[in-house]
Amino acid sequence: MVEDLNVPLVAAGDEETEGDLDSLGTLRRGLRSTSYRRAVVSGVDFDSSTNFKKKNRMSQPLLKAVVEDKEKFSSLGRIKKKMLKGQGTFDGEENAVLYQNYKEKALDIDSDEDSEPKEQKTDEKIVVQYKPLRSTWSQLSVVKRNGLSQTISQEERKRQEAIFEVISSEHSYLLSLEILIRMFKNSKELSFTMTKTESHHLFSNISDVCEASKKFFKELEMRHQNNIFIDDISDIVEKHTTSTFDPYVKYCTNEVYQQRTLQKLLATNPTFKEVLSRIESHEDCRNLPMISFLILPMQRVTRLPLLMDTICQKTPKDSPKYEDCKRALKEVSKLVRLCNEGARKMERTEMMYTINSQLEFKIKPFPLVSSSRWLVKRGELTAYVEDTGLFSKRTSKQQVYFFLFNDVLIITKKKSEESYSVTAYSLRDQLLVEQCDNEELNSSPVKTSSTMLYSRQNSASHLFRLTILSNHAGEKMEMLLGTESQSERARWITTLGQNSDRQSTDRTTLTQVEIIRTYTAKQSDELSLQVADVVLVYQKVNDGWYEGERLRDGERGWFPMECAKEITCQATIDKNMERMGRLLGIETNV
Repeated sequence: MVEDLNVPLVAAGDEETEGDLDSLGTLRRGLRSTSYRRAVVSGVDFDSSTNFKKKNRMSQPLLKAVVEDKEKFSSLGRIKKKMLKGQGTFDGEENAVLYQNYKEKALDIDSDEDSEPKEQKTDEKIVVQYKPLRSTWSQLSVVKRNGLSQTISQEERKRQEAIFEVISSEHSYLLSLEILIRMFKNSKELSFTMTKTESHHLFSNISDVCEASKKFFKELEMRHQNNIFIDDISDIVEKHTTSTFDPYVKYCTNEVYQQRTLQKLLATNPTFKEVLSRIESHEDCRNLPMISFLILPMQRVTRLPLLMDTICQKTPKDSPKYEDCKRALKEVSKLVRLCNEGARKMERTEMMYTINSQLEFKIKPFPLVSSSRWLVKRGELTAYVEDTGLFSKRTSKQQVYFFLFNDVLIITKKKSEESYSVTAYSLRDQLLVEQCDNEELNSSPVKTSSTMLYSRQNSASHLFRLTILSNHAGEKMEMLLGTESQSERARWITTLGQNSDRQSTDRTTLTQVEIIRTYTAKQSDELSLQVADVVLVYQKVNDGWYEGERLRDGERGWFPMECAKEITCQATIDKNMERMGRLLGIETNV
């Protein structure tokens, strides 16, 4: 509720309509990534001189405040205003901050609306310099002139800021989409460098996504124009999530084709690469690479639940608006799951067919391709094998290559990068795994030979034992395996052991970390992370790796410690657990 004041508010006349700007510093920050791992790993050149010029300083957004009617307000809760003809809430689009450089306050776990932006460690490869202006509800001149932020409680002001951030960030996002379509998709020069199929894979249904954003923003802006004091937007979010945002699922599902097509064009089509670089260097693109525009729909859809959760957090729990907000949050979370599942299913299917074509079965073939099967981890290991000779025994070393799927382990010998000879396989529920010390090599019946072998080799010294209760031939197998690092051993033990005890882990006892640098997964068991993501840590390995669970969607995986900093404030930790409960619908004991 809006609090009553003794001091009446009088609407201003035709005063300046531009928001006041505070003094701003320069902030270097990394572009947030989503799951475009193959584009990054396989050589999309973000660091090209054509992509980033020295004069890469973003223009500042010029937000036009709504011009009010000159009548007095009937009440503080119903502050009406009349728009100038043709004027919207956000004018001056040519100067607005693009979504790549928009930092949502809702993503800052220690956010306080009055605090200054903090400098964050950046991704070394992707650096964009800009002045970190965030247009907030309190900064609007209509709010300042009438002192509205001082007439309401602090909590209600924070709720207004959270609501307005959904609107202003959607505006920024929409501008970026329009640049993607106008400068890249509709470029005849660029289209002439590729086939229609390649163009379709590259841009998919981005026009439909843009139209969905336009409809969403139009209704949000109309709500804001009708009343500067925004009662709620949950109904608008719920409506468009359930009826307008279907194009997002299709776009995200196409991601695997999009990234593969872009890789191929950059690697094999010099004309495409040249034209693309020229377009990227155009002032309208702000020297940003096309890939930063292409990944925006996935970024936007994953941030919407966090934005809505912030509104939920700022809304009194005994208010009817709280239940409305929870309903909207549930719908946007469902949309994110559909997008993730679509992208993941397509990627897994592609991977499955590729691996199946590379396997050569010297034993009874296994029908690998299945819609319910996916790759969990793959990689080379050292196997220590005891050989029995005519007069003595000795331990020898062999290289094996594992393909671990969600339900089966395929053991192979690597012949080349695209060819593997299958020597054994087993269902995953037949596997037992345990860590063992390096001294186990010395406890072998053939102590002398094994000790000599171990002393001659430094690699693969981190050991674990794998027992296969029943392999493809119904036989029991025991393997002593070694990796080159502690973290790699921990990762294999974790994935082979399936970690069924994880479900009973009390999340409130886990260490929480905040991501300070973007990380893109390079292996199947790794976790792609965006700046400001929060992760619950299940394992910490001394050579610099965490295994954790991403708070916003419950995804698990490994990531480097250097990308994160530990969260020590107990109030923030409790708040994060409450947020996780709202986002995932789980019990968090807070």
